[in-house]
Amino acid sequence: MVIYHLALSVFSVNDTGAQSMKEAVLHIKSEKRMHILRVQSSALMAIHSYMHKHGVVQSMPIILSPETDPLNHPHFDASVEYYGQRLHLTKSMILHKQLSLLNDGIDKIYFMSPNVRLEDGKLKETGRHLFEFSQVDIEFKDKTKKDFIRFTDGMIASIYKFVMRKCADDLKALDRTLKVPKLPLKVYESEDLRKELGEDFEKLVSHRAEDPFWIMNFRREFYDREDKERRGYYHNYDIFWPEGYGEALSGGEREWEHKEIVRKMAERKTNMKAFDTYLQVSSQGLIPRTVGGGLGIERMVRYLTGQKHIRDVTLFPRVPGERIIF
Repeated sequence: MVIYHLALSVFSVNDTGAQSMKEAVLHIKSEKRMHILRVQSSALMAIHSYMHKHGVVQSMPIILSPETDPLNHPHFDASVEYYGQRLHLTKSMILHKQLSLLNDGIDKIYFMSPNVRLEDGKLKETGRHLFEFSQVDIEFKDKTKKDFIRFTDGMIASIYKFVMRKCADDLKALDRTLKVPKLPLKVYESEDLRKELGEDFEKLVSHRAEDPFWIMNFRREFYDREDKERRGYYHNYDIFWPEGYGEALSGGEREWEHKEIVRKMAERKTNMKAFDTYLQVSSQGLIPRTVGGGLGIERMVRYLTGQKHIRDVTLFPRVPGERIIF
């Protein structure tokens, strides 16, 4: 312990980055972090138990892949060359979730998936963005968004109940009060909210809501299914936490028909060459019809523990634009 304090003292005098390093150490040592991690551990246990109860099998995540989520918004690509092959750090498990359900014996699967999204440093101001984070990534075969919404409503409620029961002392120490939401969670259409509240509708509804809620229909990447009879309407959705905490989960029904995948890639100017093997599989009619979503773990814990910024729920924060200490 003496050496530890001496080290901090030496750095604080001689190293221009000393204060940041010292703050990082104090961040790790904070008693608040202990309470937050206890809540996180209980929330994850609730999720695993819920998955097991409903027959959803778990697979290990993919960290490097020749193909990953294209993310049709500004970001920096992170990749390495390994034995002549360009491999990308996983931005999401979306493609691998679909492909995993090629197995005839698996109809429901989930991953605890780390993701790396090197996004604009301006996002640090939102309080809810990390460039390295984790998701509970879920996918069902031959199910619809109604099935997924019903399943996820139950999962959200089970998380509340388990955390409130197991972490009462931790929540008290964090001055956080939770109440189990009434099911089914409210469902809104993005078009209706946009007409009523303008383009900032997500933030406004999140601030006024008391329980988590769903919003339907967002124009996103090529893999979310577009209605053939109503072009421009997408069978996808987000869940939002209340109290202004924002997006919790993003997902939807998936495109499985090759011609639709190619059409939407072309519309979004997606580099098709980067998805060559995925397109080969889809061209053979092998992509199953699936639905799913990814629940952000750190965002969930931020909400459950009532933290102002998402950096507070991690021992080693990876906030866009900020210097990494450890």
